Amino acid sequence: MTNWIVFDYGEVLSVRTTAVPKLAAAMGVSLETFEPVYWSVRDAYDRGCPDLEYWTSIGDQVGAKVDDALSAELTALDVAGWGQLAPGSLDLLRSLSEAGASLALLSNAPSAFGVWVREQEWSKLFKHTLFSGDVKVAKPDAEIFQLLLDKLGAKPDECLFFDDRQINIDGARAVGLRAHLWDGAEAARAALA
Repeated sequence: MTNWIVFDYGEVLSVRTTAVPKLAAAMGVSLETFEPVYWSVRDAYDRGCPDLEYWTSIGDQVGAKVDDALSAELTALDVAGWGQLAPGSLDLLRSLSEAGASLALLSNAPSAFGVWVREQEWSKLFKHTLFSGDVKVAKPDAEIFQLLLDKLGAKPDECLFFDDRQINIDGARAVGLRAHLWDGAEAARAALA
């Protein structure tokens, strides 16, 4: 029996970030130089690395100086870039909530993004939200799934988890959660039927 439906955020409920070109421009470097570095050090950011440290680590690799003001600007651009919900996501969440489902959000994301999400009206559809940056562990590690279960007061088989990355699905299944690879809102509706 499913007591909880748990969603990832990035590229599940949201579309892929649109901010990377703006971030590169703000740093004064080409997109081709910036983008690989943005992704290569992202895991540390998602695991609780402070904003300034993350942006400075990118700046050091691309030859750009990052101070507090630029870090704040980059953080704001980054949060906004991940802020667009994917078509159908909000309708899916609303219909599940209206049907009485208990919803939770588990996302590998920096703390700054978690703050933004919790300010959004749609975040009230979730009974619990858990962001890796806040707890300094991330998917696919077993520890973050255990933290989720503790927060929900649930057994693993009482949770159905949706994520767009197979490595995270495998991590969830290793802990005992039922997990589905995300293939859009309509496919999720079918899996839940």
